[in-house]
Amino acid sequence: MAISDTGSRRMRRAAPRIPFGGWPEAGRATGRAAISAGWWCASLGLLVGFWELAWAVGWANPILLPPPHIFLADLTDQFRYFDPTGGRAGAMGEGGSVWSVLGVVGWTTMRVTVGLVLGFVLSLFVGVAIRYFDVVGKLTLPLVTILAPISPVAWIPVAVFLFGIGNAPAIFLVFVAIFFVMTLSTLTQIDQVPKEYIQLARTVGASKRQIYRHVILPAILPGLFVTLRMNLFAAWMVVLIAEAVGVGSGLGQVTMMARNTFNASLVFFTMTLIGLTGFLFDKAFGLIQRKVLWWVGPSNVGGL
Repeated sequence: MAISDTGSRRMRRAAPRIPFGGWPEAGRATGRAAISAGWWCASLGLLVGFWELAWAVGWANPILLPPPHIFLADLTDQFRYFDPTGGRAGAMGEGGSVWSVLGVVGWTTMRVTVGLVLGFVLSLFVGVAIRYFDVVGKLTLPLVTILAPISPVAWIPVAVFLFGIGNAPAIFLVFVAIFFVMTLSTLTQIDQVPKEYIQLARTVGASKRQIYRHVILPAILPGLFVTLRMNLFAAWMVVLIAEAVGVGSGLGQVTMMARNTFNASLVFFTMTLIGLTGFLFDKAFGLIQRKVLWWVGPSNVGGL
């Protein structure tokens, strides 16, 4: 009996204790996130450290290439160039706070978001219409193929002619940058749907609309989201160019104004804002992607 009690106590001590509520999995996820954040900080710190070292040894001119400790030293002086009411540059009487900077960032983000949503939704409908309506395909596909290689920058005069100055031309350019690529991607994704899926749906009596909704759409959305995410940074570049030359507001206009006035500190401060905003935008899109594609495994979503 004594031997049995001793063995029982040893087994109880050796048995792993699993916290209530699935904490081990949550702990592993937190650990992975912490490790990823650590590598991001190390990567950014390497760039900042090299930049500061180049300034310290005299390789970088502080007037032309001011290191972070210089262009971030007086943030109030940088804030005064941001107008939160419309995202305009150089409105010194209305800027001057963190909220003014966030307002300008918000205007640029809004233009990217609206352009992406419009381009994604319309390209999805157009791509499906091309494949499932013969007349639409014959009339539309040649036009899409011809317009797709044209750079969005070449559309800037057209956007200004059509919409003037404001939010509309920037949104239009983001739409153009996404629409044609996503339409061709939609056609490719539809062609890659296994024929067995469609045949099985027809066998059980599914209508054409049901096949599209329950077979085609779930099959093509994962690939379309990956393509859209790969074009996010292209959309950001387009909207910044549009703001710089054709809109008159936003982060792109602040950058252009800083360049024209040879304000290097403002240039690098705005570049920092653009990088951080694009990074957060991509992370937010990754979260939306995982929520929308709930039937796809985490390893197949394409998140970075």
